[in-house]
Amino acid sequence: MERVFNFSAGPAVLPEEVLQEVADNMVNYQGQGLSILEMSHRGSTFAQLHEETKALIRELLQVPDTHDILFLQGGGHTQFAMVPLNLLGAAAEATYIVNGVWSRKAAAEAEKFCHVNTILAADGSVPPSDSINVPNDAAYLYYCQNETVNGVEFNYTPAGPDCVPLVADISSNFLSRAVDFNRHALVFAGAQKNFGPAGLSVVIIRKDLLGLTTDTCPTMLDYAVHAKHGSMYNTPPTFAIWVANLVCHWIKRNGGVEAMDRRARERADLIYRTIDSFNAFYVNTIAGNARSRMNVVFNLQEEALTELFLREASKHNLMNLKGHRIVGGLRASLYNALPLEAAKALSEFMIDFAHRHG
Repeated sequence: MERVFNFSAGPAVLPEEVLQEVADNMVNYQGQGLSILEMSHRGSTFAQLHEETKALIRELLQVPDTHDILFLQGGGHTQFAMVPLNLLGAAAEATYIVNGVWSRKAAAEAEKFCHVNTILAADGSVPPSDSINVPNDAAYLYYCQNETVNGVEFNYTPAGPDCVPLVADISSNFLSRAVDFNRHALVFAGAQKNFGPAGLSVVIIRKDLLGLTTDTCPTMLDYAVHAKHGSMYNTPPTFAIWVANLVCHWIKRNGGVEAMDRRARERADLIYRTIDSFNAFYVNTIAGNARSRMNVVFNLQEEALTELFLREASKHNLMNLKGHRIVGGLRASLYNALPLEAAKALSEFMIDFAHRHG
């Protein structure tokens, strides 16, 4: 079977060798006579896999003992509510940096629970680091490290007062770059971008922030409950955790997070160079210091050619390049498992398409 190059923003491309390992062990997991889909999450086999996956993430991201790692469900949208529910405590407000679709959604959800101070970035950019002013009494400072829809990525870590915890949505660049846990109190990520199938979320939270919820917080939305029960308060997404385990092993075998970052830059630079070289044909309006390594968004100067671009790209096995419905245009998502050959093939197609239609 010929595999296509999958540029989907999520669910996203997975390493082919991981998919093969899943296929080989789906019916008879490690010779045990049953599938992991049937296996008790309380049994020793899955319990060992569960803890090993946490340990791999801790190793790959160098997560210190000050932070706990939780495996949850519900995706990023659930985290938009869990963050304020768990971190507000007695505070009345939080600060959100809004520079794209997902940070805007997160801020809107937080407004149900508190007053939100908003730091707005200009379209296609991140705010200058010296423009981030956070009051000392803010419960936390929140930002989205990579905006998948808008193609914008922070190239620095925002700083507020030392007393204000820093929270980051790192769903779309998780395990693609290092995270400074001396500065981040909480980060979260959905699996379906860079480390597994949909259905699993990982939360890495500083332990001293557990237990700040009020008595009215729903049990399933309380980080402390999940931490106390080792992320097994309810039945965890066993299959998704298994695939995440395999992806973590794949990342480790292939040089770790540092290598993932290097490869991400190589893929993204190739596409951005192509866009810039044909800037009379392709348009990318993202500020140079905010261009995402994960999601390259672009348009055609002649928008009527967009559908033709997509049809011809699919004939070259370049799939899922349509931009998000909110912004339209085109988007190439370049997650960890996407081979460099995919970026090269896309670049070559873009050059040929520009020559033929420019």
